Amino acid sequence: MIRQEDVYRIGRIGRPHGVKGEVTFRFDDDVFDRVDSDYLVLSVDGILVPFFIEEYRFKSGEVALVKFCDIDSQDRAAALTGCDVYFPRHLAGAGADEMSWASLVGFTLVDAVSGGSVGRIASVDDATSNILFELEDGRLVPAAADLIDGVDAEGQTITVRLPEGLLDL
Repeated sequence: MIRQEDVYRIGRIGRPHGVKGEVTFRFDDDVFDRVDSDYLVLSVDGILVPFFIEEYRFKSGEVALVKFCDIDSQDRAAALTGCDVYFPRHLAGAGADEMSWASLVGFTLVDAVSGGSVGRIASVDDATSNILFELEDGRLVPAAADLIDGVDAEGQTITVRLPEGLLDL
């Protein structure tokens, strides 16, 4: 059984493309192309299900056309429309240098000084050059390299050294 904490969201399935079971896949993270993986995980009716990739090709910088094994008709492909797509954390790479911003969602920020939890990352805003972690409580924390002391991918924690008063803003 695949657990939510073992995967992270990388995109969403769009509508079918053609009549042979191919679907459009709008992605935020191209890890599926950078890492050798035979499958993607889709959330089907709230259940995480692995779907093995038969083939894929890029349509644009954020859209791929994907053909999954055993999805061989437009009707079967249409049943996947709107499904969120996830990638296994263990395949994404253990080193901080290999991790994408999207893979950090769900990690806990830990204060380097007190050792206490700052909060859990709900999303990463990387739309501008000033990347921000949005915590589950709505607070925003800069994801600047000089504030990050370390990343523990296995423990899913990021140790940060935040300026005093930053969290009170």
